[in-house]
Amino acid sequence: MKLKVLTAAAVVCVASCGSPGPFGTSEDIELVELGRLPPPTRADLSVDSRPYLIGPFDKLRVDVFGVEELSGEVQADASGRISVPLAGTIEAAGKTPGELADEIALRLRDGYVKDPQVSVNLMETVSQVVTVSGEVRKPGLYPVLGKMTLMRAIAQAEGSTEFADADNVVVFRTVSGQDMAAVYNLGAIRRGNYNDPEVYANDVVVVGESGTRRLFKDILQAAPAVMTPLVYVLTR
Repeated sequence: MKLKVLTAAAVVCVASCGSPGPFGTSEDIELVELGRLPPPTRADLSVDSRPYLIGPFDKLRVDVFGVEELSGEVQADASGRISVPLAGTIEAAGKTPGELADEIALRLRDGYVKDPQVSVNLMETVSQVVTVSGEVRKPGLYPVLGKMTLMRAIAQAEGSTEFADADNVVVFRTVSGQDMAAVYNLGAIRRGNYNDPEVYANDVVVVGESGTRRLFKDILQAAPAVMTPLVYVLTR
């Protein structure tokens, strides 16, 4: 595996050191200018974006104003489809709740309900989640609804443990099909050295875990007190 480093000037020294690391020698590390870990594209997330897009197994509430028998809770199946009385089977995955409501209204309008007023609301999601692991009190999968930041994701996992290395929190992400990772310092975020970064569905957050530190040990040792995020492209 080769590693490209995309970060600020604080880690230029990494590219000049000659000792081999877990990804090989310094020739395997290429410095590229990039100030932050970029957000994933819509294609990366498949069913995630801002605003929220429905995914498989999501639970929804469909309301048709004035037609109680057509209203109720539905759950998307494994392929992201739902069934609505009189509207039939609809591909919900990849649509916003508003887009799905428009689709249901269109189908109901075709001969069943005059001028249907439809609303769709998300009740529960299992498809739009961020994984939080490592030295947190409650590792697991947490829903991403609206905008979520790194600090909020860790708070959902009930915070870091007393043994956590808060200087080394890694976010793994796929951007345009490319695996990437960024190392953050929670203390620097709290002090306002840089903004609390946004996290997205399908991100994996690893808090102060020894295996992660071994993965990036050469770079972290070269810049142990860096006050900007360290962003990497992982190449194979």
